Amino acid sequence: MIKTETEVAFRRSSACATDACVEVDVGAELVVVKSTRGDTRLTFSPGEWAAFIQGVKAGEFDVPR
Repeated sequence: MIKTETEVAFRRSSACATDACVEVDVGAELVVVKSTRGDTRLTFSPGEWAAFIQGVKAGEFDVPR
């Protein structure tokens, strides 16, 4: 079941000090990601989200220096 707008509980990083942040709602069936500056939302399955987080932790998305 997809959450209604009132059921979505976006979380923002505690490191975010501006209004230009990413917010995430992790649900059992769907992960929703959005910018605090707009209404565009991206949705992922829990498996896709887990693979993304694993890649972040492994440094796959690090900017080359």
